[in-house]
Amino acid sequence: MFEQVFKNIDDILHKDAGCSSELDYVEQTSWILFLKYLDDLEKDKKTAAKLSGKTYTNIIGQEYRWDVWATPKDKDGKLDHHKALTGDDLKDFVDHKLFPYLKKFKTSAQSPDTIEYKIGEIFSELKNKIQSGYNLREVINLIDQLRFRSHAEKHEMSHLYEDKIKNMGNAGRNGGEYYTPRPLIKTIVKVVSPEIGNKIYDGAVGSAGFLCEAFEYLKSQKNLTTKDAQLLQKKTFYGKEKKSLAYIIGTMNMILHGIEAPNIVHTNTLAENLADIQEKDRYDIVLANPPFGGKERKEVQQNFPIKTGETAFLFLQHFIKILKAGGRGGVVIKNTFLSNTDNASISLRKLLLESCNLHTVLDLPGGTFTGAGVKTVVLFFEKGAPTKKVWFFQLNLDRNLGKTNPLNENDLADFVRLQKTKADSENSWTVNVADVDKTTFDLSVKNPQKKDETALREPKEILASMKKLDKESEEILKGILELIHEK
Repeated sequence: MFEQVFKNIDDILHKDAGCSSELDYVEQTSWILFLKYLDDLEKDKKTAAKLSGKTYTNIIGQEYRWDVWATPKDKDGKLDHHKALTGDDLKDFVDHKLFPYLKKFKTSAQSPDTIEYKIGEIFSELKNKIQSGYNLREVINLIDQLRFRSHAEKHEMSHLYEDKIKNMGNAGRNGGEYYTPRPLIKTIVKVVSPEIGNKIYDGAVGSAGFLCEAFEYLKSQKNLTTKDAQLLQKKTFYGKEKKSLAYIIGTMNMILHGIEAPNIVHTNTLAENLADIQEKDRYDIVLANPPFGGKERKEVQQNFPIKTGETAFLFLQHFIKILKAGGRGGVVIKNTFLSNTDNASISLRKLLLESCNLHTVLDLPGGTFTGAGVKTVVLFFEKGAPTKKVWFFQLNLDRNLGKTNPLNENDLADFVRLQKTKADSENSWTVNVADVDKTTFDLSVKNPQKKDETALREPKEILASMKKLDKESEEILKGILELIHEK
């Protein structure tokens, strides 16, 4: 049901003059979806309070509740067309009454770690882009069909929302900015292995895929207590995000996964001076896929000891600094980081190897990130002791990855299995840091188990290929000459 509803909504928004791309479809679906989710959440809390003999006070005032403005019902439980706003009346209410009301929660909330504050923050960043009040009515009616009451419903909803984020990433120019493949995230979380009580951080939170997956991973642990559940809700997951849309999507994603008031801050992580980070600011776990290829201004670079315009390299410095001693990281970065010969890259590799134990590097094939067009590696490290050995795993697949043929968990099964013991195999090997060139700290991926294919070709095979190419060239030239003569 959820999937068909989303498809129908996209079809409606496609016709609306105010929505021009998949990015708009996700953004506009999100705020309406959020209000319906909030209504179901309030009903659940009211029922729970009643069962325990307590009184529940609604977050949302009477006039602005879902069943009052969005879908008032008649005695048969059907939409009351006499009371339901539509057309210009609906659009005017949403733009001039509903949004201003919800924005005020940001200033009236008791603290930033409440759902009230998140409501205010989300609606301060958003505006209704659906220009037709009739289209808006159709979308509201479709979303009203959805239920978020049971665990199964919430689970299905969160996964379909992830799919929408994925499509949004594919539609945008920088797919990796919004969406890291879920199988890769699961694998990184599994290898980093967070524990209950850890503070987990993503400074380039995007759609919050890492934090959501870490939540799912920890939630599935055996014998969770009520105290553990509270800890997961309020004092485990932290993130920062610079871009407004990504911030909204990330916050929404975490709420739909079951974290009521996500600790995500809308800020530029890189604007923070590294020298200002104190022990109280540090985290046990860093999980992140910082933006590739961004260029930062000189004033931002001044916040870092190693000056570079490359956004991801600044983020890596930030992550190393913000980890506690003994803290663990799993960070996606361009594979050129391992071999670049500029001073900043060399200095950063030296910093990483000397201040952290870079125990594992996962080399990913091209096409892992749809639309990103770059090859990446995942760095797994522990802060506090220098690196002595680095275990490399090169993910070699028998197919090309792409939009219709994405990465899956089975692709990464060998890596997860071998990583536990860091065993050598056809695709894995160990490098002693003592053997690494100390002038460059070059860590480029060179699998010693793989021989150069061209060197293994038989002379007869090479001559046959040359003959074939000569024949093809001859035919092409012949065709060109015929065209010239015809003229």
